[in-house]
Amino acid sequence: MEKNKHCINEQAKIFKALGHPSRLFMLVALRDGERCVCDLRSLIGDDMSTISKHLSVLREAGVVTSQKRGTSIYYRLSFDCFEQLLNATEEFVQNRVMAQAELLQKGT
Repeated sequence: MEKNKHCINEQAKIFKALGHPSRLFMLVALRDGERCVCDLRSLIGDDMSTISKHLSVLREAGVVTSQKRGTSIYYRLSFDCFEQLLNATEEFVQNRVMAQAELLQKGT
């Protein structure tokens, strides 16, 4: 049971890391491949310290890995399964929105 508890705690870290819109937006951007931290900053629009904090949370949860090249740091998704998770939740949300729209149309 203790082994299972540790696994669940680690899973909770991952879900917590995915729980912020800016971090999720970064992961969506990383689906297309590795990106420099400066690219992520321009996509998100936050200051560099906020971007660094978000990336630190993602890195500590094991969701992304980083590699320093010269003065730049590049990030990528740790596993392909994160891309699958993003795709699955995106499809779920789109289906839910479509179902809600259908209900609204029926109600009018």
